[in-house]
Amino acid sequence: MRYTLLKILVIVFLSSFLSVTNASSKSDRAKEKRWEDQIVPSLMVGEDIMLKANGVEFLALYAEASTDKPKGAVILLHGIGVHPAWPDVIEPLRTALPEIGWHTLSLQMPILHSDATDKDYPPLFPEVSERIQAGIDFLKGHGINTVVLSGHSLGAVMAAYYLSTNRDPSVKAFAILSGGPGVPKNKLMDSLELFKRIQGVYIADISGSEDRKRVLDSVQQRKVLGKELFGNHYQLLKVNGANHFYTDKENELLSVIDDWLSNYLSP
Repeated sequence: MRYTLLKILVIVFLSSFLSVTNASSKSDRAKEKRWEDQIVPSLMVGEDIMLKANGVEFLALYAEASTDKPKGAVILLHGIGVHPAWPDVIEPLRTALPEIGWHTLSLQMPILHSDATDKDYPPLFPEVSERIQAGIDFLKGHGINTVVLSGHSLGAVMAAYYLSTNRDPSVKAFAILSGGPGVPKNKLMDSLELFKRIQGVYIADISGSEDRKRVLDSVQQRKVLGKELFGNHYQLLKVNGANHFYTDKENELLSVIDDWLSNYLSP
């Protein structure tokens, strides 16, 4: 009897150990947990949920549309090293889009330490698609089949990576918010090469008139290709007076996104 009980305990331990080791992630999981502990207690709009990708649980913030007839959902991807309630760009859109008919799902994307640059991020990109797909699957599980993927800065490169390697029919549109070059000549993070491989979605390429030079240069490169590759499905849009973080221009950014969505994804 003791031998049988011991054998059972060993099997349980090994199963737990293997499940932990298989749930591998190159993201800074301790930092993700610190962000979670900071965000969740002070959440005012929407609810916190935990999604799972490749055996790893990660935070997402879901807010339902407050209108009678929701139009669909916008998945928001933050920039480098931050979180799904980041006060620049992400949180203003996360909380305002529901008021004009869009559910929002803001995802915690893989992150590194605060001193990391774009060039440090390629090893994390194999995890990007799985987290985005987990978000899409969550929305589809709630009967939402019109999804807009929107990423700011490095988040735009992550969204482009997903769209260049995946084709989920529920994703109808892609909003690039101040998307830069990523890491040129790196197959995982060269944003221009990723852009060339996207198919079947409407694209809004949005930047601020006072954006970072590397962003404005990238916009010009995409502009050359945009009409050729996507025709009228590609729109180049500008928020006048806005910097990279749309400081004090959040309402203008929301208006640009709302007009674009209304023109292309009206019910």
